[in-house]
Amino acid sequence: MADIGSVLPLFVEDTTVILPGSSTRLTVKDAVGIRTVEKYLWSSSEWNQRFFGVVSRQSSKGGWSSEEKLRSIGTAVTVSRVEASSVPESCFSVFVTGYCRFRLKRLRPSKQYHVGEVEQLDRFPGQVHAELEDVKELRKEFLSSCWRLFQVVFQGSADNTRLMFFQQMLQSLPPSRSVDIIGALVKASTEERRKILETVDLKQRLALVTSLLHRQLETLKLPVVSGKSFDHTDMLPGKSLKQSHQGKRGALDRLIGSDSEEIEELEKQIMDANLPEVALKVATKELKRLKRMPSVHPEHAVVRNFLELLVELPWTHSSVDRLDIDKARQQLDADHYGLATPKKRVLEYLAVRKLKSCLRGPILCLVGPPGVGKTSIAKSIAASIGRAFYRISLGGVSDEADIRGHRRTYIGSMPGRIITGLRRAGVNNPVFLLDEVDKMTTASIRGDPAAALLEVLDSEQNNSFTDHYLTVPFDLSQVLFIATANTTSSIPAALKDRMEVIRISGYNIDEKLHIAERHLVLKQLKEHGIASGQLVLPRPTLSSIVSSYTREAGVRSLERKIGAVCRAVALQLAEGKAVNGASSSGIKSAAEPTPLSHTSEEAHAGERNLAAMATATPTGAYSQALTVVPEMLEDLLGPPAFEQDGREQLTTPGVAMGLAWTSHGGELLFVEAIAMPGTGKLSITGNLGDVMKESAKLAMSWIRCHASLYQLPVSSENTDLMQERDIHVHFPAGAINKDGPSAGITILVVLVSLFRLVASRRRFLLRTQLASIVSYCLRRIERT
Repeated sequence: MADIGSVLPLFVEDTTVILPGSSTRLTVKDAVGIRTVEKYLWSSSEWNQRFFGVVSRQSSKGGWSSEEKLRSIGTAVTVSRVEASSVPESCFSVFVTGYCRFRLKRLRPSKQYHVGEVEQLDRFPGQVHAELEDVKELRKEFLSSCWRLFQVVFQGSADNTRLMFFQQMLQSLPPSRSVDIIGALVKASTEERRKILETVDLKQRLALVTSLLHRQLETLKLPVVSGKSFDHTDMLPGKSLKQSHQGKRGALDRLIGSDSEEIEELEKQIMDANLPEVALKVATKELKRLKRMPSVHPEHAVVRNFLELLVELPWTHSSVDRLDIDKARQQLDADHYGLATPKKRVLEYLAVRKLKSCLRGPILCLVGPPGVGKTSIAKSIAASIGRAFYRISLGGVSDEADIRGHRRTYIGSMPGRIITGLRRAGVNNPVFLLDEVDKMTTASIRGDPAAALLEVLDSEQNNSFTDHYLTVPFDLSQVLFIATANTTSSIPAALKDRMEVIRISGYNIDEKLHIAERHLVLKQLKEHGIASGQLVLPRPTLSSIVSSYTREAGVRSLERKIGAVCRAVALQLAEGKAVNGASSSGIKSAAEPTPLSHTSEEAHAGERNLAAMATATPTGAYSQALTVVPEMLEDLLGPPAFEQDGREQLTTPGVAMGLAWTSHGGELLFVEAIAMPGTGKLSITGNLGDVMKESAKLAMSWIRCHASLYQLPVSSENTDLMQERDIHVHFPAGAINKDGPSAGITILVVLVSLFRLVASRRRFLLRTQLASIVSYCLRRIERT
């Protein structure tokens, strides 16, 4: 027997006890352990000739920097294989076999690795022979108990070769080795196995393992007295389970304590799950494997988790759709203001579903800027038709396995998000929200998630969607898929072709006011603990917030600003300053007149709608509601963030106003031009793209060509407008990128206004390409 030496590299393992002669896998995750593996195993060519020490801590909490925090008895092991893994986190799997016990004397100081000075404890034949006489009787009883247990294991087998092999093996091994091997196999807790490891005295160790064998035999309802007959059927809870354990491996499962009752329950669930024929065939095959597999087998948990997934999937369980179109319309209108196109599409689906019971679920893609309600309308759709709702966030997804799952051969494999969503929804016809489908990463070494979605979102193929983990086709044709995106430019063409794109534009001011009155104000009052009768935000105030403090297509910024007003009111209420409507920060009682309270019928309507909230005021609330007037928004929210459109600029020649498209909705775009003495140079500024620069050059060329036709003033006898002058065309907001073909007519009007010294009309907003429309526009300008 080789000597382990006096110094060993150490690993810490608190969950598994390694006895001499047993083999297991260590998962090394801590930084010190990883450095130890990299130095002594991963980069060393002599790792299979080295011994390592495995010890456990006195307490599982905290670190270990001295030998006082470690148990004194450990196991020297040899390494047979090392594997590196990055799923689900970076770690090493080290496959080891126990060799002998050692006593840890002290730790050597090292910042990179843990190395200990040890003393070998186990003694083997050839070193000491006198101990055989001392343990002769105990060893006889120990071998007798093992023999009876092996009889149970291999009972019913026609071949006794394996039984004879185990008998000869136990008799040939020295007592110190055989007792550790059986101690690793017998059913015992971690603490009991740790006690076996720390029992250095062979006589005490034999007595301890023999007692565990007796307990195992009593658990199986077998006699512990040698030679007494027993009924093997009594140890089995049922006939079906007895038949599943008739083989040699099934009997060995009972020896090491398999979960037979849970396997039987799993078998019952498979029979009651109403699985399709293909799934039932796979489940039956895997169940047979599980019954023959010991519970300590590495694939035992994998097979069991797979069978549990098969049972829990809703193969045939569907929710009943609510086909009342009027109630669905009321639900959608109550949850959202506007959004007519997606509402109409859902109602059309319900109408067709009412006429035809078997209908494939539509695959919709809601495209619009942030904050317009794409996600919330999907939830409302699920509620209106009475289906389960499940959201899958695809933003930043870069692995194809997120959609199709991992193959079960991988460590830490799991099903994809589609199958996981069905498992959690519990029905096979939920509403699936594929959120941010435009923000998936492009194809990489891990595959292309967008390509994996092609099968999911193809109505002709998704009736047999196959997940890599499940390996059994699942019907997705009844699922209602709703994808959301901010733009379609980053969605692959093949994927976009499989979806019905519904564009949701931004809200106008009137729609934002309705949304604020019906939803946002009430929500913010509730979130800030303000009773509905304590604060009123009239429509003029909301209109000022929308126009001066927000500029977006959706209503998220509007909701944040309303929340800021509520926090200011909450501060006044908490400090007791706003009592009976009195406030020093611009918050007035509803009874006080405000400058805007009598100027608009809409303001009166908004106040009347919000005044209804006061009826729900709890006992102890203020008798008068506090009203925030528009003039005081600057005190609460600061200076306005956005100015008005500035149409007064249009009184100057050389200025025109166009329309621009942005991700948060339409905006006004001013174009300015000035002329100065020069050499005929055209300058264009404002952070423009190539298309807009070409539009400006085209407009300039067209005007120079038709100057005499429209009686534009020239600087000399010829008709060249650019002679002896330079023109500078500027687009304000230079920090924003601008490009597109629709600015041509605006630039043309700016140049005509500049050359004719006539201001453009203030009520015209221009947006079109420079084409045949030019002559028509110039004729209109001449008339005005």
